[in-house]
Amino acid sequence: MKVLVVEDNPGIIEVVSLCFQLRWSGTTVISAATGRKGIELVETESPDVIILDIGLPDIDGYQVLKEIRRFSEVPVIMLTVRGEDTDVAKGLELGADDYITKPFSHIELIARVQAVLRRSQGLSVTDDEKPFTSSKLSVDFARNEVTINGQSTKLTSTERKLLYHLIRNEGRILSHESLLSKVWGDTYVDARDLLRVHIQHLRQKLGDNTEVPSIITTEHGIGYKFVRPTG
Repeated sequence: MKVLVVEDNPGIIEVVSLCFQLRWSGTTVISAATGRKGIELVETESPDVIILDIGLPDIDGYQVLKEIRRFSEVPVIMLTVRGEDTDVAKGLELGADDYITKPFSHIELIARVQAVLRRSQGLSVTDDEKPFTSSKLSVDFARNEVTINGQSTKLTSTERKLLYHLIRNEGRILSHESLLSKVWGDTYVDARDLLRVHIQHLRQKLGDNTEVPSIITTEHGIGYKFVRPTG
């Protein structure tokens, strides 16, 4: 496995490298001290996962993430300062897969990396898995194909998993905890903000009304429900 750390603090890079040496001795850790160099290494080194700091000396981590998402769906974990919830929300909205706050333990870092790698591997569906079709929405999970009114729509691996569980439980309310556990894992059952941001992204891509949604409805205080689109 190859890990790219985009961080200008040598101490953080050393800590991350040590974490992987302790858990996955065969891991190659490469680093970049600037955002531009980080983008270049994503293209030339094809890392399996990126650990990206927000505060960089040239361009910030948000801009780096935006540039990366133009050409790659590689899993990205943002490094944030504890308590900066706006940093977390912005990073997730721009396409980050997860976040971790500084300071962090090696156990927490490895757990986060394992979780995003599992999600990036896609759904375990068979070729005979029946596609979902309605008047405007068609989803073929076996082929990772989603179309809205005949137009192809690209979903991330996390969004596909989220949509899969919602559709397979059509008409039923899925609790926040259930969705978080199914998509992210048991260690994420309290991460409601993470779920909320991804639900918003999914609604936008499905052409749902984000203010008054009719496809993925909110059951306040409980969770979300998938309603078959009509019209």
